[in-house]
Amino acid sequence: MRRKDRAITEEEAAALLRRGEYGVLSTVSEDGNPYGVPVHYCLIGHDIYFHCAIQGRKIDHFEKNKLVSFCVVGDTELLPREFATRYESVIVAGEIEEVFDPRKQTVLERLVKKYSPEFFESGLKYIEKFKDKTRVFKITIQTLSGKARK
Repeated sequence: MRRKDRAITEEEAAALLRRGEYGVLSTVSEDGNPYGVPVHYCLIGHDIYFHCAIQGRKIDHFEKNKLVSFCVVGDTELLPREFATRYESVIVAGEIEEVFDPRKQTVLERLVKKYSPEFFESGLKYIEKFKDKTRVFKITIQTLSGKARK
């Protein structure tokens, strides 16, 4: 990190991961082309989990290269007079793997609790209806760094 004075602690970075609304998952194809896609996610323990469709570009990339990057940006505020921005962000590097039941069910329930807590019961029915049409992946965090300008 170039600006060491902007580094935040690992605890602050983990807190940002817990409260983040979405993250950008970045992968690299077999021929070296980068790809970044926003995903909803949840943090369970020290691992990041997300769901997605049964097939797609990111899954094609995972099958060839298990290493990914994940970025979450928290609160931001433009400071026009200072030609700057207040911000907070965290970047994770890690290895990805698919998870299956019973962990898959747990993750899908945690996602409902995070994004639709007032609809948890109907969320359980939704999970049951579409569980076979979704895949769940885990990013095992290998490195985590955060920075902020406050």
